[in-house]
Amino acid sequence: MALDTNAKREWMARVALFRGCSPDALERLAERMGEVEFPAGHHIVTQGQVGSGLYILVTGRARVLRGDDLIADLEPGDFFGELAVLDQMPRSATVIALEPTTCLGLASWDLIAELERDPQLALNLLRELAGRIRFLEDQYIY
Repeated sequence: MALDTNAKREWMARVALFRGCSPDALERLAERMGEVEFPAGHHIVTQGQVGSGLYILVTGRARVLRGDDLIADLEPGDFFGELAVLDQMPRSATVIALEPTTCLGLASWDLIAELERDPQLALNLLRELAGRIRFLEDQYIY
């Protein structure tokens, strides 16, 4: 697929995590993002393994599993992997490509550096995590 920096920045602007970030922040992140392609059935990340980055789904679809439990199905524009970046702990779930899938990947050290630099990105991440916690509360606690 080979996205250039402008295309990566445009993709990021569509993702809730990056909305409202400065153009400079988006440019810095887009320059550091890699593009990774996964065939259908391939593990993008595997539960229990140490994670070193965050992913944004660009094309294809993926499934999130914790053990044998279905957690979510992902589509272009969804992101995952942020927890392992933040706490440096093993991945809490497996993400499997359901069809040929392309992701943008951002190394943990690049995301952490930008979180320290851009309060809007940090606030967006907190809001996304809060939304995920509320979803889980509704699904499993009440």
